[in-house]
Amino acid sequence: MPEFRCVVNENNKSTELPLLRIGGSVEQNPHMRAFWASTISFFLAFLGWFALAPLGLDVATSMRICENQLFPPDEYPKRVAYLKYKNLKTEKTYCVYGKNDDDTPTDCNPAPEGATGEEAEMYDPSVLTACVCTGGTRCKNTLADAGVASVASTIFVRVALGTLLERFGPCNVQAGLMAFGAIWVAAAAGISAEWNFILIRFFIGGAGATFVTNQFWCSLMFAPNIVGTANATAAGWGNLGGGVTQVFMVLVLFEPFKSAGMEADLAWRVAMLVPACLFVLTAVLIKLLCWDTPTKKRFSPADTGKTKGASMWDYVEVIKDLRVIVMIFQYSACFGTELAMNNQLATHFRTYFQMKAGDAASLASAFGGMNLFARSLGGISSDLLFAKFGFRGRIWAQFLGLFFEAIFLFGFGLVDNTQPWGVALAVLIFFSLFVQMSEGTSYGIVPFMNKQQLAVVSALVGAGGNLGAVIAGFCFYKPIDHPLTPFKVHAAYVMFWALLSPLYYWPEHGGMFTGPKIAKTEETKIAETEQPAEASA
Repeated sequence: MPEFRCVVNENNKSTELPLLRIGGSVEQNPHMRAFWASTISFFLAFLGWFALAPLGLDVATSMRICENQLFPPDEYPKRVAYLKYKNLKTEKTYCVYGKNDDDTPTDCNPAPEGATGEEAEMYDPSVLTACVCTGGTRCKNTLADAGVASVASTIFVRVALGTLLERFGPCNVQAGLMAFGAIWVAAAAGISAEWNFILIRFFIGGAGATFVTNQFWCSLMFAPNIVGTANATAAGWGNLGGGVTQVFMVLVLFEPFKSAGMEADLAWRVAMLVPACLFVLTAVLIKLLCWDTPTKKRFSPADTGKTKGASMWDYVEVIKDLRVIVMIFQYSACFGTELAMNNQLATHFRTYFQMKAGDAASLASAFGGMNLFARSLGGISSDLLFAKFGFRGRIWAQFLGLFFEAIFLFGFGLVDNTQPWGVALAVLIFFSLFVQMSEGTSYGIVPFMNKQQLAVVSALVGAGGNLGAVIAGFCFYKPIDHPLTPFKVHAAYVMFWALLSPLYYWPEHGGMFTGPKIAKTEETKIAETEQPAEASA
C-alpha cells in the first residue's frame, strides 16, 4: 500500500478530511488534491457562470437596449416604463403631477391651468436612471432570456456527464469543462447584440455541470464514513462562487477599472477576461497535478465494480417512480431557486431599489454567501433527525426546509422599495438559509430512493435543479411585469412541492407519518448509517 498523507481504508480511500494537509506529491496525497481541485474548479465555474448577472445593466447599456436608449423620453414621453418610474432617492416621479391610472397608465396628468415655465412640464426625464430596465421592457426580457439560457444548457450537460465521466475520467472531464467554459467567458468580452449575449450565456452554462464531476471525484477518493462530509463541503464551497461573483465582478474588477480611467463599456469587457484566464489556469493545473483515483492516474468503470454503463432504459425505469418525480421537482424548488436568484437579485436591487452597482452586488452576494455553512447544515439536520426518528426524520427535514424556504421567499416578495433595504437583506438571509438547507437535506434521501440506479437518480435530480431555474425564469420572472409578484408566485411553486412530501414512502424505510413495514436486515441498517458514495447534483 502506498504511503499516503491521509489515513485510508482497505480500498485506499481517505477516512478523514484534513483540509489543510495539502503537501506531498500526487502519489502521496491524491485525496486532498482531488478535493481541492474539484472544489476550486466548481467554485470558479460558478463564478464565471454568473459573472454577467451583476453586470447586466452595464451590458444592456453597451448593447443599447435600455428603454431610454431605444425610446428617448423626448421623442416617446408616454412609454409605460417612464410613466411608472419613481426615483427613490429624490422621491420625484417622471409624471410631475401623477399618472392618469395607477395600474395601467397611458399618460401623465396635465399641469394645472395657469402653470408657466418649468411648472407647465408634465414630464420630468431627469429623474430616470442611465438604463431603464424595468418589467415589460425589451431590456428586462433580454436579461431574463439570457438568464434562462444560462441554466437550460446545464440540464443536458449534467445528464450526459455520467457517460463522459466513465469514458474519460474526472480529471479530463473537469479540465475539458473548464477549458470549454473559458472560451465562452472570454467571448463575453465581445458581446454586441442580444442574440450573441443569449448565445454566450447559453454556452457558459455548460460550466455548471462541473458539480457532477465534483461529487463523483470526491466519491472516488473518500471512504463511506467521510464522503458525505467531503461531498457536502465541496458542494457548498463550490456553490459559494455564485455569491462571490456578485462582489468580485463589480467591486474587485468593474469599479476599480472604471476608477482607473476606463469607460464602463470597456471596464466590464476587460473584467470578463479575468475569470476566463482563471478557467484556463485551473484546467492546466488539474491535468498536471491530479489523479482520478487514489492509486491510478486514469479512472476506468471497473474501479467502481461496474460491468456495464447506464442505458436509456435505466432512465425510463427510474422516471416511472413517482417518488423520483417528486424529488426532481423538490430539487427544482431549492437548487433551481438558488440559480434563479443568482440571475435575478443583483438586477432586482439595482432596478427596483435603485441601488448602485456595488451596493446591489454586495446584497446579492449575501444570498450565495450562505453556502459557506448552510448546505452542510441541511445535511447535518437530516442526519440528526434520522438518528432520533428514523428515516421519516430525513423526510421531515426535507419538508421543513422547503416549507420555510417558501415562507421567506413569499416574505421577500412583500418587501417593497418604501422600506429600508435592510429589511430586504434580513429576509433574504433567512430565505437563503432554508434554500441551501433544503439542498443539503436532499442528500439524505436521494441515495436511498433506488440503490441499484443511484447514478441515474442522481443525474436526473441534479438536472431537475436546473429545470427549476428554467421554469422560474420563463413562468415567473419573465412574463410577470410587477417587480415583486414573481417572488410570491415562485414561493407558491416551492410550497406546492413541499406539501407533496407525504408521497415519499418505502416499505423498508417508511414514510413521513409511518414507520417501515419490512423488518430491516443487518445489511440495510449498516447501509443507512454509512454516508452514500454519490449525491444529487
